[in-house]
Amino acid sequence: MVRSKHLLLQTLILAVLLGIITSDPEPLQDFCVADTVNPHSMFLNGAPCINPSQAISCHFMTSILAKPGNTSANRFGFNVTLTNIQNLPGINTQGLTMARVDIAVNGYIPPHSHPRASEVTILLKGNILVGFIDTSNKLFTQQLRPGDSFVFPKGLTHFLYNIDMSSPAVAVAGLNSQNPGAQLVSLATFASKPRIPDEVLKNAFQIGGQDVERIRRNLGG
Repeated sequence: MVRSKHLLLQTLILAVLLGIITSDPEPLQDFCVADTVNPHSMFLNGAPCINPSQAISCHFMTSILAKPGNTSANRFGFNVTLTNIQNLPGINTQGLTMARVDIAVNGYIPPHSHPRASEVTILLKGNILVGFIDTSNKLFTQQLRPGDSFVFPKGLTHFLYNIDMSSPAVAVAGLNSQNPGAQLVSLATFASKPRIPDEVLKNAFQIGGQDVERIRRNLGG
């Protein structure tokens, strides 16, 4: 009987401890190498905060998303304007990022992923095709019109394509990380530095050495 009471007490204590223990915060960078030489030094996972008494309303407001982006700056015909702690200081530690997405006529955002965030995109203007691929390689795709929204699950490869042949598209997006990260599949694969070995790419994509070089050249790798 006494043993059962002790076991019950231990179980209750464990339950209380599990209830108050929180998980590690989401990382805001790709990696954080442990400093084993100077273990007492500290590098913040984000930006330090000002004294709360010095905060004013403009710290929580930005007009950065009101300005159209330059879609001719890259070969794909898109521009993404992100909020960050420079243009919106109040967003620090809030675990979110907002973005304006401009896509030129027949432009597209090629397959990419955000390793640290899910994304919801709301189309304001135009007519676009969006989609993502899950881990079983199933494609989920949808045509969006102004006012439509679409969710891209965290870490999954996705794309946006302006199928309107006469006008550009504009969308806004929200991501649940202060630093969601973005990795274009094609650039990560064929334009990495140092390069992925040719034999790996040839076998992975079932192409020849000349094809690998041609794709690398086209992508600036």
